[in-house]
Amino acid sequence: MSGVIDIDGACAEWTFPAEPDAVRSARHAVRDTLRDWGLDHGVSDVTVLLVSELVTNSLRYASGPIGVRLVCREPGENSPALRVEVSDPLPDPPVARTAAPDDETGRGLQLVAGTARRWGTRRGLTGKTVWFELSLAG
Repeated sequence: MSGVIDIDGACAEWTFPAEPDAVRSARHAVRDTLRDWGLDHGVSDVTVLLVSELVTNSLRYASGPIGVRLVCREPGENSPALRVEVSDPLPDPPVARTAAPDDETGRGLQLVAGTARRWGTRRGLTGKTVWFELSLAG
């Protein structure tokens, strides 16, 4: 992990090298931050799972650094939500596919789509970002 780039209470951001331990490092950073924010009961496990899936996709297909960003949106800004973004230098958006029952891969985007209240992708100057939002209401 190259270290925390920015933390101001409602936002945390990291950059991980495209190396095998990036997934583990991202999971730990996200879980620790959610605990610090008091969100470790409710969205922590699903957030860590989805971050793990997206970082794994980045690691599998991209060759450069992987960015992870958490933003906790407060109740005054619509309904409270946690937005998570995973970025990498590959400009191509991810492609969801249908995994056969015996396939060991191919379910990450299905998990994101089935769990998040919203998700999507956007191109950046040097790659893409896959993002999702989880509700913090209730």
